[in-house]
Amino acid sequence: MISTQAWDDARRLWDYHQMGHTLRPCSVALGLGSHDLGVADAAVDLYKRGLAPLLVFTGATSPTTRERMPRGEAVHYRERALELGVPSSAVLVESRARNTGENIRFSKAVLEDAGVAVSSVLLISKPYEERRAYATARKLWPEVEIISASTPMTFGEYVDSIGDARLVIDMLVGALQRLLIYPEQGFMISQTVPDNVTQAYDRLCREGFTSRLIDSAGV
Repeated sequence: MISTQAWDDARRLWDYHQMGHTLRPCSVALGLGSHDLGVADAAVDLYKRGLAPLLVFTGATSPTTRERMPRGEAVHYRERALELGVPSSAVLVESRARNTGENIRFSKAVLEDAGVAVSSVLLISKPYEERRAYATARKLWPEVEIISASTPMTFGEYVDSIGDARLVIDMLVGALQRLLIYPEQGFMISQTVPDNVTQAYDRLCREGFTSRLIDSAGV
């Protein structure tokens, strides 16, 4: 049973993880690989709205995607985009990345190899990973403007889509931990975390929503 306080704290983390950027046309839309095909759907929507002339999908496989996406996350994202009517000429694939930093670095290299001039990027992630993706991209690709995007949905809608409230809260907690510790390790820029967010995070940790935490001394 999840307490009312835990639900409130989880919503506070959810709101913080959302960047709230105003979308505008960019040089490219970059979809970060995961188990969630909604990232590909969001990228296609932005492409069809004229907000990016080119899509780049990035991601190999992970323990959570190996069975569902055996050809690799980026390849499955590309197949989804083609099914939804995006021409193959408007999609590039980066299929080696296994973490967010590699997503950014390897995608940047793919675009450079293709001769694509990039001044701005629509960075598309799962809703609760907007801020983490943004902070990583700003660290590794500081010369371009980064605009975060994801499938528009509420916290409740996302929980319903996953079907496991405890897992979603664990993921929110894990994402915030990385925002707190990764800047010191050089993986992302540092961002201000409001006191009410860190307090919510601490309470959720004490309540045991810790399955996605990592050893703060590790990567």
